[in-house]
Amino acid sequence: MNTLDFEERMSEELLDNPALEKAETDLEFAESANEGKDSDDWGDDFNDSQNYDVDEILRQSGGDDEFGSFRMGEDYTGEDRNELPIRSESSFQEYLMEQAQASIFEEKDLLLAIHLINSIEEDGYLRRELRSIVNDLAFNENIMTTEDELEKVLIKIQNFDPPGIGARDLQECLLLQLYKKDYGDNDALTLAERIISEQMEAFSRKHYDKIMKSLKVNDEQLKAAINEIIRLNPKPGESGAVNVKTQYIIPDFTVREEGGQLFVSLNSRNAPELRLSSAYTETLKTYEAAHNKEQQLKDAVQYIKQKIEGARWFIDSVKQRQHTLLSTMEAIVKRQREFFLEGDESYLKPMILKDIAEVVMLDVSTISRVANSKYVETEFGIFPLKFFFSEGIDNGEGEEISTKEIKKILAEAVAAESKSKPLTDEHLCDLLVKKGYPIARRTVAKYREQLNIPVARLRKEL
Repeated sequence: MNTLDFEERMSEELLDNPALEKAETDLEFAESANEGKDSDDWGDDFNDSQNYDVDEILRQSGGDDEFGSFRMGEDYTGEDRNELPIRSESSFQEYLMEQAQASIFEEKDLLLAIHLINSIEEDGYLRRELRSIVNDLAFNENIMTTEDELEKVLIKIQNFDPPGIGARDLQECLLLQLYKKDYGDNDALTLAERIISEQMEAFSRKHYDKIMKSLKVNDEQLKAAINEIIRLNPKPGESGAVNVKTQYIIPDFTVREEGGQLFVSLNSRNAPELRLSSAYTETLKTYEAAHNKEQQLKDAVQYIKQKIEGARWFIDSVKQRQHTLLSTMEAIVKRQREFFLEGDESYLKPMILKDIAEVVMLDVSTISRVANSKYVETEFGIFPLKFFFSEGIDNGEGEEISTKEIKKILAEAVAAESKSKPLTDEHLCDLLVKKGYPIARRTVAKYREQLNIPVARLRKEL
């Protein structure tokens, strides 16, 4: 789990198990005096300030009630807890529904609109055939309609906000947005509509010469039209009108350098100070000392024992998590020491999951889970742990080079290229060979695709 998921899981455990407590302050994890302690000794670590009486606890739980529902007083029921405020936002469908209810007054049309809106996907497109929706309405809702009726309602939805919503393909999506912007006095918008409606395939392939010849326009006119097109949103469902979940990055580790030494610490939110409830442990002690052990009391104590065992298991699991996280991060830092000292990506060494698994003596799958969704804060910024893993190639001199270094050179070369004459894969391959990286053209193509860089033809600009 990443830090946020772990905190949520821990909060659930603290609510579900009253035998588990969290100290008021979180401390950074350290291997401490509890190391190697037998689980039966846990009770010695906790407060002796109160002497709990078993009979009093039983009375708090409801006296003569069945002890299957035994609880440690009202503090643990969850009642009267102050709830955290929850941010309320309209979902994407709710936002469209509100517009439908405000603009569609015929009852049947509104029902059709609701069904269409529920068929629109998260990116804002309606990819289902109207014929299929007609059949769904007939068989599942007993609503008889036709494709023409649905088309008329869909046109109303396509006039909703955000522009482009309800389109069935990219071409329709862009045209809907252009129609909303075009008031008839903008030549660039008018030309943009013609390009999308008549030359969509040529535009998608960046065959600009063909477009200029077919539409009889010059460079300046084409540039103005393309500037209008690139401002459009190809995924209207992901616009500001949609409820978007924001993912905040919380570093799981911190690596700092002091006097040439690197120190790794675990985020204190990953290392909570958990302990067994003193109330529960004292209850067990009192029970052990009692002479009269009635069945009612035995049932209650059995419940307490189950909760304490669950709390012990969770504490041990958290300790194991902390140990695994720290040992893995320390092995990564040791392997990539030069990078953590200098912050230069060219210092990264080839490293795969197996390399770290062998050092910390854990399974590769465990290292994979640790590296997933974890971040480390350094003097040079915050990096995902996956950033430090890469394969390597031999540079011909017996030295293994990280593929990250090669990808960085590729990205820099593409960024610096002439956009009117972008570098082909062959040219990029020659450039890398000259720099001492003997790799094949197909390997260059693979790395380029991994960097999400299009082929040279699609990078060409006017």
